[in-house]
Amino acid sequence: MNRFSLPVALAAVAMVAACTGVPDQRVTVPRAPVEAKQRIAFGSVLLREVSLPNYAAGEEIFVGDAAGLLNTQPGLLWADDPSRAITLELSRHLSQITGVRAASEPWPFEEFAEAQVEVRIEEMLARDAGVFRLAGQYFVTSESGRARARLFDLSVPVDIEGGAPALAAARAQAVGDLALEIARGGLR
Repeated sequence: MNRFSLPVALAAVAMVAACTGVPDQRVTVPRAPVEAKQRIAFGSVLLREVSLPNYAAGEEIFVGDAAGLLNTQPGLLWADDPSRAITLELSRHLSQITGVRAASEPWPFEEFAEAQVEVRIEEMLARDAGVFRLAGQYFVTSESGRARARLFDLSVPVDIEGGAPALAAARAQAVGDLALEIARGGLR
């Protein structure tokens, strides 16, 4: 590339960016309240990084329609990497629900965690029918040899017309519900 074509290329990129219309807005997820408490069989819990489907792992926000097609929400992006954010949300919820030391990997403490949790999400999607669905499987292992695998399929109502705040609140509630499900079904 010669020295004159680089400025022309940069100007072209700037013009295209200026013509796209709606500026991107970053959507934060509010903290869902934690009211439930659950005693568990372990004194510490390590949460591995949550696995998400491709459409949910990116920063774009999708809504599914009745035909099963996923549509992005123009100009709306998640404020944080969804996998990282959901891993941290689950870890915080597990700590608040159980009262034990819970942290995501890498494990920040000297002694090993008594239990390890792995979550694989296969669906994390708001539907235009007014439901936010979170479905997949989680696994709990421990040094004592206890191992569990459970499926989950959680739904939270969402007002799609409420826009980004409604989608974010529904996602927060679904992740909170998942933490309670893991505490009750996998860590007791």
